[in-house]
Amino acid sequence: MKVAIVSNGLQTESRSRILARTAYDDLTKRGVEAIFVDMRSFHLPLCDAEEQSLNHPNASRLKEIFQSVDGFILATPVYNFGPNSTLKNLIELTGGAWANKVVGFLCAAGGHRSYMSIMATANSLMLDFRCLIIPKFVYAVKDDFTGEGVSPEIQQRIEEQNSYLLKLCAALSPK
Repeated sequence: MKVAIVSNGLQTESRSRILARTAYDDLTKRGVEAIFVDMRSFHLPLCDAEEQSLNHPNASRLKEIFQSVDGFILATPVYNFGPNSTLKNLIELTGGAWANKVVGFLCAAGGHRSYMSIMATANSLMLDFRCLIIPKFVYAVKDDFTGEGVSPEIQQRIEEQNSYLLKLCAALSPK
């Protein structure tokens, strides 16, 4: 089984990247083949639905990675009641590579009121690409982070989401 953990936070001290790294560390401790994709390392053009952006070398490289995995954990900051534009642009540029994959979300937000913010993206992945969305996603705010990472509660929720991801990927894999 192969999983991609995609960190969409672009800030140097990104809390969503801390969530992503925590998920990655848990999965690798379980012996899962996990790929950490840090979007700071992939400079992508804005998707304009033109061949030049859709076939950009970094978009093509990400499509190859995404087609090779069974599932995703997507870590994103929440800005203005929605995931950041990096995630939306990534989905648009890599399109069909998402088809029929299991997807979980890790959201780092500034406050408690945006907990439904991921729904439009989840619905898009579900409807456009027939992704199976893990309904119990992780939503963390500033108080959920410590000097060493995440609080015990968030750690437990990340591990629980990882368990769901692995069970669903196993159930959907060809026998």
